[in-house]
Formats: sequence, C-alpha cells, structure tokens
Amino acid sequence: MTYRSNAAEAWYPAPGPVALEASLTLDLLPPHGLTQPLWRSLAEGFRHTFFPERFPALQLTSRPVNVGLLLSDRVSLPWFRTVFTNIGDVVSPETLPPLELESRPVDVGELITDQLSHFWWASLLRNLADRVSPERLPALDLTSEPIPDILPKSWILLPLWSEVVDGPKVFYPEEPRPEDAARTISLQPQPVAPPIADAATSDPTAADLLRDIRRSRIRQRIWIGLVAAQVVYLVVAAFWLN
Repeated sequence: MTYRSNAAEAWYPAPGPVALEASLTLDLLPPHGLTQPLWRSLAEGFRHTFFPERFPALQLTSRPVNVGLLLSDRVSLPWFRTVFTNIGDVVSPETLPPLELESRPVDVGELITDQLSHFWWASLLRNLADRVSPERLPALDLTSEPIPDILPKSWILLPLWSEVVDGPKVFYPEEPRPEDAARTISLQPQPVAPPIADAATSDPTAADLLRDIRRSRIRQRIWIGLVAAQVVYLVVAAFWLN
C-alpha cells in the first residue's frame, strides 16, 4: 500500500503501525549536540565550513506556480506605475482561466450577505412562515448520558430569612448623643472673623495660576482677532476680485 505526498508529489511506501507510532512519539528532551564538549563542536564547525557534505541534486516533481509580482516588489514600486496599472486593470482587466475546484463543495445555505441584502418584506414573510409552520428538524441525537442528580440530595437550598419573613417595619428612637445634651445656647454676639487675605498675596501657587489664566485670556483674544482679520480679508478679496 502506498500514499501520495503533497509536498514533493512523489510516491512513498506507507509506514506500518509500528513505524507510524514511532514517528508520532513526542520527544521533549534537548538535542544531543547541546551536551557535547566545546572542542567537538568546534571541530564539527570547521569540518562543515571547509569540507561541507555534498548532497545529491534536488529533484522537483511538483509543478511550479506563477505567483506574479511579490508583495515586497509591489510595495517598492513608484506611485506612477501603480496608477497606470490600476487604470489598465479598469480599462482592460486580465482574463483569468476558469477556476478548477478539486474539493467537493458543501451546501451552507444562504450566505449572511445575501440575507442582509433582502428587502424588509422578504424577512417579514420569512418570519411569519417560520412562526406559522416552523421547519421540523430531526430529533437530537445525544451521545452522552444525562446526569440524574446535579445537586446531591443531602444538600438543602434555603432562601434568605429576610425574603421569607414579612412584617411591619419598626423604627426605634435614637438615643441622644452626649455632645448634643451638653451643648448650651449663648446669646452673646460672636466676634466677627477678620477678612481673609487675598489668595494672590498669601499663596504663590494661586498667584501663578491667576497669572497663567490672565495670559491665556490675552492669547485667546489675540488669536480671535487674527482669525477675524483673515475672514474680513478673504471676504473683501472675494468681492474685490469679482
């Protein structure tokens, strides 16, 4: 028995069950050359450099595919070549040979793009048809056995007591706090606090902030004036040229 390789398009003898199992064995150990001494690795490096192993000529049995211009070469093209190429593709597009399908097509039904392109009354009729006479599907074939008891019988699920007990709400009076009881009312006039000094003179950070705000307002007025002057100039120039 033989099988065909897609990579080289050649015929090889099919491996037996023992050889197939040996080829699929997962080896996670490091390579043998990792633990070899330094002098051996140096000797092998010199041997591969001065006396490389000669392999037979490579024989390609597969048919090469013309992929056209590579993506790297296409990106490096100047802009005028891409413009002329696009115009040529629009005026006289390239005639390609018919597509040869080697696989068996699968019926996936109506595509989602085609469903979205329908008019609203088509979807309305389809929904009414599905509601009146729905499509009968075959019975579901379950390959796994259902679990008889998801929750053990020894478990008891009880709701919260606040959700079960229903009664009137009782509001108990609050006890007076000691600071409220010891507070006395004084009818004598309280001294007026002195006025707070200006923030700009007391806090240097506030002074810097006020200065920045003042400068930003000045810059805003300057920019607004420049924009208004440009608009007036454009309007006057348009009427003057006409």
